Amino acid sequence: MLDDLRVLRDAVREYRVAATAAGLDWPDQGESPAGPPPDLVYRIFGVDHVAEQLAWLQSQRWPDRRLLPNGGWRMPWPQGGDVLDHLGLSIGTPFPWRRQLPLFHFDVVLYTFVLAGEHEGEIWRYEISPDAWDSVRAATSLAALFDQWTRGIAAGAVVVDDHNRWLQVNGVDAVAGLDPLAFPVAPVQETLLRPRQRECGVDMAIVEDGFAHQEDLLDAIDVAQASLRA
Repeated sequence: MLDDLRVLRDAVREYRVAATAAGLDWPDQGESPAGPPPDLVYRIFGVDHVAEQLAWLQSQRWPDRRLLPNGGWRMPWPQGGDVLDHLGLSIGTPFPWRRQLPLFHFDVVLYTFVLAGEHEGEIWRYEISPDAWDSVRAATSLAALFDQWTRGIAAGAVVVDDHNRWLQVNGVDAVAGLDPLAFPVAPVQETLLRPRQRECGVDMAIVEDGFAHQEDLLDAIDVAQASLRA
């Protein structure tokens, strides 16, 4: 789902306010208008448009540090086809694997923004593990994701770690109103993961035979990267 841009702007602003109130060093650098994505983005992901909501988020002047829960960071616009390597765990998604842009990196979890189709604007998550077939929707939209993170801070389930000075996730599954899948915690309990996968349209037959399908996916990534170099 694509948010109204005003709703997204408010959600991001409220997250920054909550994060700084919790002790995160994130000075206000003002808001920037949405700038156009690099032309290469259209070629890499095979799309003919990029949502203004994503362009706006990528245009914001954030400090070069880990501002997201569990020390995550916003990834920059991709500079080449190597970014497709991040999608090698995109098993069983209800949209073409290439129609998503890696957006947030959390060391052990990757979040992507779906670029086109009926799932446009959704945020999907993948555990960075060679045998974890956990493709699943993290949030229906960017604003919904930031709202969950803000709620997590308000509930005390996301706090600033005294050592790293990052936001640390702790105990979100015990707080009513919080969606654990919106937070970059891994691994995910099977009792939570599998029903959500079915709910958001993941092909469970592909997930259950993940190794075989991942080989096909890695071959497709190689082909796409070769076409970009041509």
